[in-house]
Amino acid sequence: MELDLDDNHFNGLIPHIVNKLQSLQHLSLSNNRLQGFIINELCQLKSLSELYLDNNMFSGVVPECLGNTSLQKLNFSSNKLVSQIPTSIWSLKDILVLDISSNVLNGIIPPKVSNLRAIILLNLSRNQISGSIPTTMGGLQTLQTLSLAENKLEGPIPKSLSGMVSMESLDVSHNYLSGVIPKSLESLLYLKYINLSYNLLHGEIPNGGPFQNFTAQSFMMNRDLCGKSQLQVQPCRKGNKHISNKGILMMKCLLPTIVATLIVLAIVVLKNKRDDDKNSTKRDLITLDTPTKISYYELLRGTNGFDESNLIGSGSFGSVYKAVLPNEKIVAVKVFNLDMEQSSRSFDVECSTMFHLRHRNLIKCISCCSNDHFKSLIMEFMANGSLDRWLYSHNYLNVLQRLNIMIDVAAALEYLQHGSSTLVVHCDVKPSNVLLDEDMVARLGDFGIAKLFGENQLKIYTKTLATIGYMAPEFGSKGVVYAKGDVFSYGILLMEVFTRKKPTDEMFVQGLSLKDWVSNSTPHSIMNIIDVNLLHRENQNIDNILLYMSLVFELALHCSTELSEARLTMIDVVASLRKIKSLYIENA
Repeated sequence: MELDLDDNHFNGLIPHIVNKLQSLQHLSLSNNRLQGFIINELCQLKSLSELYLDNNMFSGVVPECLGNTSLQKLNFSSNKLVSQIPTSIWSLKDILVLDISSNVLNGIIPPKVSNLRAIILLNLSRNQISGSIPTTMGGLQTLQTLSLAENKLEGPIPKSLSGMVSMESLDVSHNYLSGVIPKSLESLLYLKYINLSYNLLHGEIPNGGPFQNFTAQSFMMNRDLCGKSQLQVQPCRKGNKHISNKGILMMKCLLPTIVATLIVLAIVVLKNKRDDDKNSTKRDLITLDTPTKISYYELLRGTNGFDESNLIGSGSFGSVYKAVLPNEKIVAVKVFNLDMEQSSRSFDVECSTMFHLRHRNLIKCISCCSNDHFKSLIMEFMANGSLDRWLYSHNYLNVLQRLNIMIDVAAALEYLQHGSSTLVVHCDVKPSNVLLDEDMVARLGDFGIAKLFGENQLKIYTKTLATIGYMAPEFGSKGVVYAKGDVFSYGILLMEVFTRKKPTDEMFVQGLSLKDWVSNSTPHSIMNIIDVNLLHRENQNIDNILLYMSLVFELALHCSTELSEARLTMIDVVASLRKIKSLYIENA
């Protein structure tokens, strides 16, 4: 007996009387709007062998009792299940297809996964599964399709996976897997597709067996892979990897002398540096390129005595005023609050940063005005104010405008990280620091807590805190600033722009964050999170909008992964957003 109720608009709960259908062998409720828990009464259907509940809105836990059934095919992917995967699931010895992807399931994959001795397809992707890939998984000799993508798995790829002799498709992308790609996987003769991208893998890519047919897409965005040039990785270094005993002896003899020499040099350098440190900041400011000289009195007249009527914004370290200069030029004047201990440092940082950066998507600093009692920066005036104002006032931004703004911000960050002679991390990417000119071109501003990295410098420790909700986890918990800290903040901003929800919104309580909310709803419940203005005011087909918003949210999630090394580069972000924009325009 079969019951297929797919692709309807059913909502509500599964009725408890379903357990009366004792002859039922196949039940499919896929692609509806059913809610609530997956009820235990389903486990009482003794003849049931196939159960499909995918693409609904079920929440809560996965019933433990499912492990006591004789199910052969089980699919409850693309729901809102939030529990650990029950241990009983790994007792389904007759299961052929198990798809629990696109939920919020957590926990680990236990060694007992090897009990699924008949499994053909296993899909655990797009969850929050952590831990390592168990070596026992290699015992699944019937498995043809395995997807563990977009989880939090770490550790090496087990060599034992070569025991999955029937494997045709293997996807472990978007995790934190490390180590080398096992050469033993060359023995998987039926393997037609593999995706190891977006991990932390290193070493040589195997080139035998099925690996002869894979492309660069299978290995992109890893730490340090090497191999054939067509895979778009660096060539592997050849030669003897072992150091001779003679070489080791020479190193032991020379090392003390080298260390002593370095210590003496360090003492000399530190002494010279100490003599210069006291006046270094002042000297840097004097040599800044400030072609336009503006006096304090010109600013005083231009702002009508810094009257509140000319106040256009305020922040942590001061206030911003609109000013009209004697030549009728309208500018923005950022006046620093010198009563705050960090304001002088913030002024110094912005001066030393903004005057040396030139990009169409960065706020241009025209001049500075400074004495013992007053410090200010004079910048371009942005006629359309901040992105924050446009998102949360009565102004309206359509899909294309939002895409253009976020491409502009991404381009600014790409320049800071890859185009500038000095790596600069902004540290405070958020809507109020994104300003819009008269043509709605976005400019990134406020470099008050920015960090400038020295050559080969990988991280900076700081006691300065950025804005809660936007700062990368390593910044908030350890005070560590990495180059990709801004990528995380950008991902959060991208989510905010298209959901119109701040990461500090009151709805995000009890462990739920903006990132979790978006992750739980992508890609099948985009309607629940997208800014309703985009659905009510756009003329395009809603399905078309949801398709491209799904791509945007996927990109945002890839930017905001917990581990900094696994985040995208801003080069990739700019390219991806421009492609999404192009496709959106083509199909508008």
